[in-house]
Amino acid sequence: MTTTSIFDLRGQRVHKAAPARIAADEAQFHAITQALAEDIREVQRTLDDALLHQTGDAAGRVEREARVDHFRARLQGLQRVEQDAVLGRMTPQDGSDPIYVGRLAVHDAGGTPLLVDWRSSAAAPFFAATRAHPHGLRSRRRYRWEGGRIRDYWDETLGDIAEGADGDAELGTSPDEESALLDALTRARTPQMGTVLTTLAADQDAIIRAGSRRPLVVDGGPGTGKTVVALHRTAYLLYTDPRLRDRRGGVLVVGPHQPYLRYVADVLPSLGEEDVVTCTLADLVPEGAHAVAESDPEVAALKAGPTLVAAIEPAVALYEEAPEVAHLHESAWGPVQLEPEHFADAFEAVHPSTPHNLARDEIWEELAEIVLTQIDGGEDPDVEQVREELVADEELVAIVHRAWPLLEATDLVGDLFEVPAYLRRCAPALSRQEVQLLQREQPRAWSVGDLPLLDAARYRLGDPGTDARRRRQDAARRETVEEVELMTDYLIASDSSDMQEMSMLRGEDLRTALAESTSVEVAAPDALAGPFAHVVVDEAQELSDAQWAMVLRRCPSESLTLVGDRAQAAHGFTETWEQRLSRVGLERVERSTLSLNYRTPAEVMEHAEPVIRAALPDANVPTSIRESGLPVGRGRPEQLEEILQTWLVEHEEGTVCVIGEGPGHRHERVTTLPPHLVKGLEFDLVVLVEPESFGGGIEGAVARYVAMTRATQELVVLSAES
Repeated sequence: MTTTSIFDLRGQRVHKAAPARIAADEAQFHAITQALAEDIREVQRTLDDALLHQTGDAAGRVEREARVDHFRARLQGLQRVEQDAVLGRMTPQDGSDPIYVGRLAVHDAGGTPLLVDWRSSAAAPFFAATRAHPHGLRSRRRYRWEGGRIRDYWDETLGDIAEGADGDAELGTSPDEESALLDALTRARTPQMGTVLTTLAADQDAIIRAGSRRPLVVDGGPGTGKTVVALHRTAYLLYTDPRLRDRRGGVLVVGPHQPYLRYVADVLPSLGEEDVVTCTLADLVPEGAHAVAESDPEVAALKAGPTLVAAIEPAVALYEEAPEVAHLHESAWGPVQLEPEHFADAFEAVHPSTPHNLARDEIWEELAEIVLTQIDGGEDPDVEQVREELVADEELVAIVHRAWPLLEATDLVGDLFEVPAYLRRCAPALSRQEVQLLQREQPRAWSVGDLPLLDAARYRLGDPGTDARRRRQDAARRETVEEVELMTDYLIASDSSDMQEMSMLRGEDLRTALAESTSVEVAAPDALAGPFAHVVVDEAQELSDAQWAMVLRRCPSESLTLVGDRAQAAHGFTETWEQRLSRVGLERVERSTLSLNYRTPAEVMEHAEPVIRAALPDANVPTSIRESGLPVGRGRPEQLEEILQTWLVEHEEGTVCVIGEGPGHRHERVTTLPPHLVKGLEFDLVVLVEPESFGGGIEGAVARYVAMTRATQELVVLSAES
């Protein structure tokens, strides 16, 4: 039977199809295909067995679910793999067999590696090797896949070629180590970012593989691959760090806006990671879906700082003041007098980390202990019995609930903007003018600046529905236990066997079984509430102090990857990264710098650099590694449609972005966006419409700089002044 070659090398590349060059690859790909098919069959069988396996005890059920989840994820990963899972091969200097590097590991039936996972230590030389530092490699081959076939490949000489080796057959005709990279950079863009594993540079790979115990800042100008590094680092850490795989951990990726999230949506799944949570800062709070931009810059600045976030604690504390009353409780063991100091002791017993709305349990527990010490003689009740009596005392319940009411975050924050005296008391650092400035007629008409305050309030308060859900859980459990006990009584009474086996249902085993098998209502957790084992923040230069607090609440370990560029900060960034992060509580920060611009052609950067240097002389402007041969175009706004139509006709592939004011364009390859929504994106053609309207000062300069550097091939500037 004739097997179709995996190589499809045409035109000027046909000479690369010589058997001496590709025969070894063909044999390896065939072996990988067979091994993958057998892996899929075996994992499917194992998954089917796990699904059929039944167990009665809780530990067994947990173990079964874990096995099912593991094999289901493994099966999905294998089924998603196509031949393009193979990224390349590396030939060791010592003459040993070539090592093939891919998106996942594949072994033959005997356990011999056919493909090593790109994240493994065995694959590290493939990405790290350079001619100056070959890392034990003689050569490296990179493949370009398209439509399930290899359309091109590039060979790079890294170490010494042994005398007598068939160097031409091994190395092909493209010894230039940047050939694969340049091919990828000049290829037409699609609406979504793809992985760049085949062309990762050594400096990018070093950052991807860096440790995750400390906060890591990845600092780089436009086009340096910051986003690529952040996403591939996420996949790498999930592979190597067991903390991130824990059900209580995981990774959160925070992007700057929704177009960014759509653009990068396929990257992590293509790297085998389906469970990474992605969002914007606005998504962290339910009210973010309808929040509007802050119209007043002074109000926005006040909300961006730490003062209002710090006001949440005293605002809640006003609802945690012990009642100054006494209460006579008529207990089953005699009357007990509760004095103000008893209430004060109970309120002070609440642990500082307990959210406000979850703290009543601790108050009732402490009150029960206090009452228990006052009961004299007779029956000796336990704490739970006393507590049940206390919560049945309606007058006492009213006293406690008035002094410690359940609160909603929206009410708490809304009151700050509606009651000046309340805000002055909770934020004494604010002047009277600032307090008045923050007041508004519709206190619950939320703005983007309110979101960090709502988040802080929700975190401090906890879910007010938790207590009700717990009571429903307890009621459901008691009801189930009572039903099972009735059934147990019936089975024992009707047991006519000599061994009276049904009597064994009594005792601790029964109670244990009931505790494990009783179904209870479990509230769906907030997927964005955390805590997360690691958090990635792209465009981190934009975060205010208040927004940093939102991030750090979700990552108490401070295991963070922070990606950004000070020169692209919309409102300016005059500090160093270390100074900025120290101010929000992050110390011992590590920083890596990317300085090569892979995206933006030199012709575009020649126009963009003066724009940002005029406002920020010390901007970290990266060096472009290529030229497009296309000068920056100029024109008038009324020429927009003509420019778009001409470009679309001349280019069958590729994407366009019109940045600035103007009508939307209904072509699937044309996107129209305002300047503040283009960070993190890239397009073959970028058309700026009246960039002078983007604003003045630092903000305007940054907006123009960011917009210009989205272009991977061509930039056109349309201005009425042209």
